[in-house]
Amino acid sequence: MNIWAPWRMGYILGDRGEACIFCEKPKENDDEKNLIVARRDRCFALLNLYPYSNGHVMVAPYRHVGKFEDLEPEECAEMTSLAQRLVEALTGAVEAEGFNIGINQGRAAGAGIEEHLHLHVVPRWEGDTNFMPVLSSAKVIPQALEETYRLLREALTGTPP
Repeated sequence: MNIWAPWRMGYILGDRGEACIFCEKPKENDDEKNLIVARRDRCFALLNLYPYSNGHVMVAPYRHVGKFEDLEPEECAEMTSLAQRLVEALTGAVEAEGFNIGINQGRAAGAGIEEHLHLHVVPRWEGDTNFMPVLSSAKVIPQALEETYRLLREALTGTPP
């Protein structure tokens, strides 16, 4: 059996360059293109281009900071309150039944972008560990990012993007 996920090669082989995506994407002011679903004063949330599951969102401070202990109290509070709002929205938008919420700080902890701290909000469903991740470390994402973006933005704002 072959399962094609050509979008994944962009991450595996792609040139990540010098720029920090968490610094650059919000500056572009094109939220739909950059999959930014929410903005607050100190933090923002965007869909993960290479999700662990459907609706996987990351919350990051605008300020370039790599360690949890270096967050300002206001940034920390805003990250968690935004994560709470995302859990609420994702429960409705993608009918999530549970969540993994956390920060991977440092390479040893699995941080893919360790220089800019970000919090993952990963929707889960009962029985979502199917044979794919168990046998081949592969995930099957059942929905296009653009559709997830539309559903989540609508759940967060009450109106379609």
